Amino acid sequence: MPRTIHFAKMHGAGNDYIYVYTPDNPAFNAAEASRLWSQPHFGIGSDGLILIGRSLVPEADFTMRIFNNDGSEAMMCGNGIRCVGKFLYDHQLTDKTTIAVDTLSGIKQIMLHINEEGEVHRATVDMGKPMLQNRAQLRTPDGSMQYGVVGGFRGTFVSMGNPHFVIFTEDADAVDVVAEGRQLEYNEIFPERCNIEFATLLPNEGIRLRSWERGSGLTLACGTGACATAVAACVNGLRGRRSDIITDGGTLHIHWDEDDGHVRMTGPAETVFEGSFPLQKRIQQ
Repeated sequence: MPRTIHFAKMHGAGNDYIYVYTPDNPAFNAAEASRLWSQPHFGIGSDGLILIGRSLVPEADFTMRIFNNDGSEAMMCGNGIRCVGKFLYDHQLTDKTTIAVDTLSGIKQIMLHINEEGEVHRATVDMGKPMLQNRAQLRTPDGSMQYGVVGGFRGTFVSMGNPHFVIFTEDADAVDVVAEGRQLEYNEIFPERCNIEFATLLPNEGIRLRSWERGSGLTLACGTGACATAVAACVNGLRGRRSDIITDGGTLHIHWDEDDGHVRMTGPAETVFEGSFPLQKRIQQ
């Protein structure tokens, strides 16, 4: 009999991924699977694939690996990790309401918000400290950029583990994010490529955000991008330490804590559907 993959399709503010709990499923080529399964019409359709595993280190409860829909592996996904918390709690894989998850960006803490039905509907994630300087991700003399010009756009570099270039513009909705984002992602100043954010300040203290994600393209929301945008707005004196980031998929609440320097993000986590299918031969290990 063919081996079967069990999965959940979930999204955080429209940033959707396929979730597979690896201890209950056969091994497979995750990069190729993400390319295959993420295709609309021919696959499940998603921004990528997230693998959830058991942690081998005592500091964490579980692990998370993220693969973009082009097969590249990402370091962190703020919207994705909220759904990891929901998956684990709703599937009774943990009874904790604060879960430590090991990622390529380090161990992240997820604080779950439980609704009256006993299911997770929102989560707060400690995203750690932002970095405004990283020579590995930005080719400038000191690895930083505040309102510098790249590809004709003036912006600020912020790393949330993964790199972001945040551009404040009068009307983010008027920007051709696909054309401009694709060009900027591959600009030679970003040795690891880059996530690109186009942001507009709103009268109600909110920030409108559209994101081009490295390896995934235009997405309805980007959690690390929302964090980077809130940090960029703060360091440039445009906003305080709390911001509501309004994306195409929903609103994310960001708090850059002055006491410990950590960024905390709160937003929705939803299950779209669950299913199973035979494991294709081309991705078997």
